[in-house]
Amino acid sequence: MRHLISSGSSFEQEIGYSRAVVDGNWIFVSGTTGFNYQTMTISEDVVEQAEQCMRNIEQALAEAGARCADVVRVRYILPRVEDFQPCWPVLRRYFGQSRPAATMISAGLLDPRMKIEIEVTAKRSGL
Repeated sequence: MRHLISSGSSFEQEIGYSRAVVDGNWIFVSGTTGFNYQTMTISEDVVEQAEQCMRNIEQALAEAGARCADVVRVRYILPRVEDFQPCWPVLRRYFGQSRPAATMISAGLLDPRMKIEIEVTAKRSGL
């Protein structure tokens, strides 16, 4: 059974995607940036953006009945390679125990204010 999750971001309607898709026990969370979706604002600081990314991801996972410990795959996308290491303490706080498979990609993002985008795949356990 497929269930779509929305964050309320205007991007979802404008582009045509969901924040997350739940398919059985699998949860696929779209690339998530550091925008605060309530205010549609974004910090200039990459570490603060990483923290907001993770809060946004946690919210989508919670709505799907999962948590960060259920993440099995994560992709980090950053325009500037040198911005990745400063984010490590934030990422370790969320994934340090579960240690999902991970990839870091350096690529341009949709909006020049975006400094990091994070995409995760999770599998709900015990269902």
